[in-house]
Amino acid sequence: MLADHPLRYELANELHARPFPALDVPCTAVYLAVKKADQAVSRDRQADMDHLIALLDRYGAPHPQPGATHYSGQIGRHILRWESHTEFVTYSAFANTLSERAFDPADFEVFPEEWLATAPGVRVAAVHIRVQQAPERDQIEQHLNDWFVADSVAVSRALDDAATIAADFSLDTAGNTRLAVFVNPGTGRRRVGRIVQRLAEIEIYKSLSMLGFARVKQLSAQLGEMDMKLTGLMDHMGDDTTAADVTLAGLLSTSAEMERMVAHNAFRFGATEAYRNIVHQRIGVLREQRFEGRQTFNEFMMRRYAPAMRTVQSTQERLAAMADRAMRAGELLRTRVDVERSAQNQKLLESMNRRADQQLKLQKTVEGLSVVAISYYGVSLASYAAYPLTDLLGVSKGELTAALTLPVVAVVWWMIRRIQKKMH
Repeated sequence: MLADHPLRYELANELHARPFPALDVPCTAVYLAVKKADQAVSRDRQADMDHLIALLDRYGAPHPQPGATHYSGQIGRHILRWESHTEFVTYSAFANTLSERAFDPADFEVFPEEWLATAPGVRVAAVHIRVQQAPERDQIEQHLNDWFVADSVAVSRALDDAATIAADFSLDTAGNTRLAVFVNPGTGRRRVGRIVQRLAEIEIYKSLSMLGFARVKQLSAQLGEMDMKLTGLMDHMGDDTTAADVTLAGLLSTSAEMERMVAHNAFRFGATEAYRNIVHQRIGVLREQRFEGRQTFNEFMMRRYAPAMRTVQSTQERLAAMADRAMRAGELLRTRVDVERSAQNQKLLESMNRRADQQLKLQKTVEGLSVVAISYYGVSLASYAAYPLTDLLGVSKGELTAALTLPVVAVVWWMIRRIQKKMH
């Protein structure tokens, strides 16, 4: 038997772990996305699990498996679904009823206030979806005027006219985003579930991607200062009045700061790009058709959402370009510093050569003086040794000393030259 990969079944089951809900009409769906304010990726995921279990215990519902990343079960009259994502968790609850008041905040009471107060994070999205049978077109128009902000409302017919969807992507007084789904006759429960799930994901991932835009707004002032500082340092590169070492130190400090900014914001920029793609993909699969000349979801995103995402992308590109420019400037400046140091080293070597020549000349002078000194002591010793011969030779001591001087000097000079040859 051929052995299976250890993760084969786990990975295959992962594709079927989060099916779309099957929803009856009418119904109400509420979604809640909770994210830790800082360092959400490295958060304590057991705290998320404990918070879910605390909610299940309130309703006497069974617990999920240890280490689970998703859960589905019945809590009271609601069907609860929980999913753990890279940096956030989502809670969704579905009820086969409609409140008499459209988008009544009481629909969120499935999540008790005291339980929400202990959440290991903050609310980044809350979606309130009302699903009902599609009335006449004039009644849909009346609901749109009553429920949504006229300047922001987006309406379209989705999935080959299976339903009419509407939203204004504004927050109501309870902090929720309202979406309405008017289902046409003949639309199945699973298709209704797919529409509702995709609408919720559009709002959730839109809210998460806007965190990148908030980060860009925080960085804009700092980026401006860094750009001015970098430009000033590059201007000093061609200025001979400023030492290259000083400019290089400032440039390296600026480069290190920009690399730190790139490292600290890389995940947020990458997550924003991923969330933006999910939003556009979810809108695309709805296969929108225009409703009564109103703007579609795609047109709303193009006018309101796309500029923010382009700002994030342009800021990311600007930061990367600044880091590359600082790196290139640093390389040029290091080359200049190396050339200057090479010139300094050349001058130092020339100075050392001159000093060596001077020392050699001084050494030769000293050697000449040493011949004289040694010859003096040699003549003295030779004279003392030859003094007894003065009477025999019939010369005076002075004449004997004079006769010995040149031979002694010659012998000393010859000996010193011989020693020098052996040394060299």
